Order: sequence, then structure tokens, then C-alpha cells
Amino acid sequence: MFDLAAMKSLGDITRVQARVRPDAIAHVFEDRTTTFAELDKRASQIANGLIAMGVKPQTRVGYIGMNSDRFFEVVYGCFKANAVLVGVNWRLAPPEVAYVLNDAGAEVLFVGAEFTGLADKVAPELKTVRHFIAVDAPHDGWPVFEAWRDGQSAADPMVKVDPEDDVIQLYTSGTTGHPKGVQLTNANYLWFMGSAQEAGWANYDAGEVNLVAMPNFHVAGLNMGVLTVAAGAKGIVMKQVDPVKVLDMIEQYGIQNMFLVPAVIQFILTVPGVHDRKLGTLKRIFYGASPISEEVLKKAGALFGAGFTQLYGLTETVGGGTYLPPEAHDPAAGKLRSCGKPYPGFDIKVVDGEGKTVEQGAVGEILLRAPAIMKGYWNKADATAKSVVDGWFYTGDAGFFDGDGYLYIHDRVKDMIVSGGENVYPAEVENALMSHPAIADAAVIGVPDEKWGEAVKGIVVVKPGADTSAEDIIAFVKTRIAGYKTPKSIDFVEALPRNPSGKILRRELRDPYWAGRERRVN
Repeated sequence: MFDLAAMKSLGDITRVQARVRPDAIAHVFEDRTTTFAELDKRASQIANGLIAMGVKPQTRVGYIGMNSDRFFEVVYGCFKANAVLVGVNWRLAPPEVAYVLNDAGAEVLFVGAEFTGLADKVAPELKTVRHFIAVDAPHDGWPVFEAWRDGQSAADPMVKVDPEDDVIQLYTSGTTGHPKGVQLTNANYLWFMGSAQEAGWANYDAGEVNLVAMPNFHVAGLNMGVLTVAAGAKGIVMKQVDPVKVLDMIEQYGIQNMFLVPAVIQFILTVPGVHDRKLGTLKRIFYGASPISEEVLKKAGALFGAGFTQLYGLTETVGGGTYLPPEAHDPAAGKLRSCGKPYPGFDIKVVDGEGKTVEQGAVGEILLRAPAIMKGYWNKADATAKSVVDGWFYTGDAGFFDGDGYLYIHDRVKDMIVSGGENVYPAEVENALMSHPAIADAAVIGVPDEKWGEAVKGIVVVKPGADTSAEDIIAFVKTRIAGYKTPKSIDFVEALPRNPSGKILRRELRDPYWAGRERRVN
């Protein structure tokens, strides 16, 4: 459990744990273990090292590297220095990496061994980065992380921090245009932690064993790491998420809680021998960031035997929004397609195109309001003004409330397909496709159609060894959803393009069909 009364800023997270349980293990990464006392000491050393480099309060500090214990040491060092950690998506192309670092105005860049070549390539384009630090392996001309860290004073710098100071800047994984830097403050995070704990999913006991597996530049991966330490739990940090290794770590370390995106859960179900694994230590599994089909959820529940909690939120809300607790995952409750009810303290409403609240059951855009809402988009006042209006954050997600107050996500507003004047939301069609016994993965897009304007197209991945046809799939889906929602055509692919949070990159799927057209609607 979090001792929020003892935390005035996120820099207090390691201070509190070092005082209460100094010798307990905070992190396990490969062959390294770190106690809470060691983690707090290293955070102070890193903070002092940054300050010695000229890093002033609110300066942006970049990090590009795989998950590791060193990443979180840098996070807590930035907290203590009142610097702002900018996690860089290492899957970006070099020009995109340069854009993020230049947009943030980062002055220091920590670089994992796998990305020194990328950093060398973009270095001439970086306008503000003055210092590079090699995290995992030596690099000519750069300080090596451990030697640099251990050469700093271990005295806590006790830099003054204001609740409204930025603490994290994550870049949204938008599918169009340049990503936007989301400014999250100490106040945002501390309020979110309290709300998540009250919701009953982040109330870890000290010593519980959590898997920290999702990418560190994604809000879900960062949150799982930070909340684990803040609760005094033990974090088993996975370098890069891998379905087989997830199972290995559950058995090796006795994992009790973990967050995974639906795509990873889906892949775990196909691992050979998965039903022979010893997974009995699992208590809670959290999932989110993209839709999950009912079929996958039912199979995962039977495999893991743990309580599932769906989490819906956005980077702009520190990941908070709604949660679907374990009891609502009982198929008899009829809520498996819902993303749950609002976190304590979150206000949520669904509005039409004019901003008016729609009636129950009607689909509209989902708006969120809470103290966790971001300060804004970095250096993008216009984008901030369009996204946050009178305290309400416009999510861009389409959904509706049922009579019990449960929220349902249909899809991104911009992904809606209009066919013959009828609105079709891809998630609903994908759920029907995923219930087909031969389909392993599926996506739905709208493609130009001379008769209907847009036609629904399904793009599917067939399970190994399975045999099916487009005609069979269409006939199957037609038995589950309305005819106008049923795909008019099916394409077969080996894998679907997804971003690091597991969301399908529909734009990549759409591009070939809309080539040469000025608009992406028909």
C-alpha cells in the first residue's frame, strides 16, 4: 500500500521505502538485485550527477533503452533532481527519435547498448543534447553509467519540488503526424496513485512480487514499475516482453501481479505446453491499452486462474479512467465487453459532436475529468486547448454507458466506418471475427466502395494448421452481428502491424486501399 501522506513529490517514493524496508528487494533484473536502500542511494547519486552536468529543475532528460533496473534508477534520480524524464520509444525511426528529443529540448540522453548506433546516427541532428551516457556497455567518448553514477555523492540533494512541476513527459503513440509530449506533474501522479489504490487494483502489499514487462516509454510499463516500488513490492523487471519468458518468470519468481496488453495474453495462449506450466502464484492480471476479445479473455481466465482487471485510460490521464474488476469478468455478469466503471474521483461522460451529453446507450465521444489530467501537450498550446476544454479531456474514443454505469469502448472516433449511412465500429466486428475458431488475430478497416461509400474489410491472421476461407469467415460473422457490419471482404496476412502498446496500426492497413485519394473517407 502507498503511504501517500509521506509523499509530497515522487522523489519521496524511494526515500519512504528506504526508511521503512531498507534491506528488502526492490528490483530483480537478470542477475542483479537491488534493495530499497540501494535504490534510494543510487537515485541520489544520479540526481547529483545530473545537477553537476548543469541540469536545472524542469530540464528534460532523455532515455532510450530496453527495460532494466538502470532505467528505473534514472527515473528516481530525475525525481530527486526535479528533472523531467522523457522516455523515448526505441521502435521509432531515427528521424522520429531526433524529433522527440529536439521537441523536448532534452539536455542529457541515457542510451542502452542496443541503441548506441541509433544515437550516433541522430547525434548531428540533436539541437539540445549536451551529454550522452552509455547505460549497458562502453562507448567511445561517453561516460559509462555505473562508473558515472558511483562517482557522485550519495547525499540526498533535497531539491525543492512544486506539486505542479512536471515529472514525466511521455510521447503519445499517435498513428498520424508527429507525437505530442504529454506533461504529467507530481500532483497528477500522486492523485492517480491514490485513486488507483482506492479502486482496488494498485493496492499491493509490501513484498508482493510484480512483473514489470511492458515498454518503459509507455505509461502502463512506467506505472507498473513506479507503483510497485511505491508500495514496497518486489519488481521483476523484464528486458523485453516475450510470451515464453513471461511464463518462465511466473514459475521462477512466483509472480503475483502483472500488467500485459491483450496481444501478449493472446500470444501466451498459443505457447506450446502452456497448460503444463505452474502458474498458481498469480493473483491478479491487469490488461488494457487495446481491446480484447471475449474468447481470448475466457481462455486466459481458464488458463491463469487469476483475477482479471481491465484498465482503460490514456497517457494524458496518467493511464487512469475506468477499471473492470475481477467480479465483473464472470461471463454471467454480461460485462466482458465493458471497460468498467470510473476510478474514484474520475468524472466521465459521453457527448455528441456538439459536446452535449448523449442518452444512455447512445455512442459518442468519451470525456474524462480528474486531477490526473495532464498539464498539457509540451509546446503545443493549440493542441492542448482542443483536447482539454473546461477541465474535460476529449479522448477521441467512441463509447457508451449501459444502464448499470459501465462504459463500453467501440473504437477510436476517427476509425469509425460509415457504410451506406450506417456507423460501423471496428472493435465490434473484430470481436465477432475473433470468435471464429480458425482466427488468431483480426483487424477491421473501411475501404472505398462505389456503392456504399465505404465497405467493411476484415484482415485476419489464421492459426497455424487451421483451414478456412473468406466465404466461411463472412458467413460465420454474419451469424453474430448485423449484416451491414459484416465484412464484405477478407484479406489474409501473417501478422498485423501494432504499436508498442499493442494497438493495431490501422493507418498502415488502410494506406494501400486509399492511395491516390485526398480524403480517407468516402
